[in-house]
Amino acid sequence: MPVDALLFDKDGTLFDFAATWNEWTEDLIRDLSQGQEHVTRDLAEVLGYDLSTSSFRPDSIAIACANEEIAAAMAPVVDHMTVAEIEHHLATSAASANLAEAVPLVAFLDDLLARGKVLGVMTNDAEISARSQLERAGVLGHFAFIAGYDSGHGAKPDPDPLLAFCREVGIAPARTAMVGDSRHDLEAGSAAGMRRIGVLTGLALHEDLAPLADVVLPDIGHIPAWLDT
Repeated sequence: MPVDALLFDKDGTLFDFAATWNEWTEDLIRDLSQGQEHVTRDLAEVLGYDLSTSSFRPDSIAIACANEEIAAAMAPVVDHMTVAEIEHHLATSAASANLAEAVPLVAFLDDLLARGKVLGVMTNDAEISARSQLERAGVLGHFAFIAGYDSGHGAKPDPDPLLAFCREVGIAPARTAMVGDSRHDLEAGSAAGMRRIGVLTGLALHEDLAPLADVVLPDIGHIPAWLDT
């Protein structure tokens, strides 16, 4: 069955995860710890961030969890802010993160649109961050649907936000592919009855994604060739 629509995760899929978020996360940790080294260490541990290598561990909650879950995990360490304040801070500061495109996005998405594909984004980040980042990358208008964990459809691995995309664009799940770099993305795609494309521009390894995916590709730039097959 042909793929008529593609729903993309954002971080680790459209944007390279490590190149976009490693430096931003270290700045976040040091900002919220307010110069208290024990808080810096504890916050890094909560986030699954290795301060010695300035990189995330593969089991980090930041990879796939929604901001509200991440904020709740951070709150016992960041005692000068409420969960809601941390969540708001994550959303607003992430909107200005330095973006590292997984591939040149304008050309890649132009090609998919020229093929008649309908495109969307579903991220466990906040919708305001997603829209800001896509606008800065010059691709906001390429997508017929953009949703975050806070858009009213739920968060991955729940299939509901994926099914909301299908309803919005009028394309059946069986003719839609979920594209993502995490098990959450692919589990949601499976539950929604979609095709599943894993990419390796996040922190998950091929062996992590392969059991859940129809195909695992180095990056989204390989999708047109896969469609052609």
